[in-house]
Amino acid sequence: MQAWRLHGAADARLDEIPEPDVTAGKVKIRVACSGICGSDLSLYETAPVPVDWPHPLVGQPGPHVLGHEFAGYVTEVGDGVDGIPVGALVAVQPSFEDGTCATCLRGEPNLCEQFGFLGVNGGGGGFAEYVVAAADKVFVLPDGFTPETGALVEPLSVALHAVRLSGIGAGQTALVVGGGPIGLGLLLCLKVQGAQRVIVSEMSTARRELAAALGADVVDPRETDLGGFVHELTKGEGVDASFDAAGAGQATFDTAVNALRKGGTTVVVAMYHADVTFNPSLFMITEKRVTGSFAYSRDDFRTVIDMIADGRLDPVPLVTSRIRLADALEKGIHALQSTGRDTEVKILVNQEQFGRDAT
Repeated sequence: MQAWRLHGAADARLDEIPEPDVTAGKVKIRVACSGICGSDLSLYETAPVPVDWPHPLVGQPGPHVLGHEFAGYVTEVGDGVDGIPVGALVAVQPSFEDGTCATCLRGEPNLCEQFGFLGVNGGGGGFAEYVVAAADKVFVLPDGFTPETGALVEPLSVALHAVRLSGIGAGQTALVVGGGPIGLGLLLCLKVQGAQRVIVSEMSTARRELAAALGADVVDPRETDLGGFVHELTKGEGVDASFDAAGAGQATFDTAVNALRKGGTTVVVAMYHADVTFNPSLFMITEKRVTGSFAYSRDDFRTVIDMIADGRLDPVPLVTSRIRLADALEKGIHALQSTGRDTEVKILVNQEQFGRDAT
């Protein structure tokens, strides 16, 4: 089968490799659609996982297949697997954890000491024709789902987890710094949670226009004083919650924190690209809070599926391009490295639409 594997920094290759075998407790899936994530760009640019290092929970050295946002059709199930029929459309929660460390035992498996991802740390990935996943990470999708909406469950679970951590409630206000795939996913989830007003700060015209169409008050921070904009829309109080989905450094951190009302919460959703400093006294006298949000829980994943199924959440507007597997590097990762960030939100590698050998 064909699979994009990372051989080193800026060295991804479309390799021909054997199809994975299904074993007890596992499910074999023909990948139909996979999404390109900002973390895929970072992996490609820096290759932080040494190619010869096997993750302790996988035991498989690289080069590893890329892609952790994906959905597809079940082709085979291993011994001991029940309730997942061959032919079913499924989404895969790509995270894995040991289940025995202190954080897992506390009910926080996303913070596992040995946390990892399919599509990052071995075990296969979505930028391939087939993948094998543990049955307890495979979710059979309800009627009405497509491979595209299935592939969007993973990034929306990231967004929902962050929104839940913020504690925001119905009728409250929020600021999202950065209108990329996660930022716009935050907007969608905030609306589902009942947020009365969501402000999105974004420099890309195309992404601002989409955010506005999805119900946000939008602002270009290069042209408008964001602090003044937030002050006016919140009648001087500040927002109840803010989210840094950009991670650019001091500027985005300060923007998110300064926009808060007293007692509000900032959630850091992006991996930062620069160090930041802050004055702890500010948090003491205002009781503002800052927390991080990493990945998601099984309940987040299931809840996103339910919200899409019953129509509360429609992720399709986030899709801006559909490409074939062979073009994932050039028209996906390379495009996003250049001008694509100004025009794209979510690029999907749609193998069901184009097939393996489409030109």
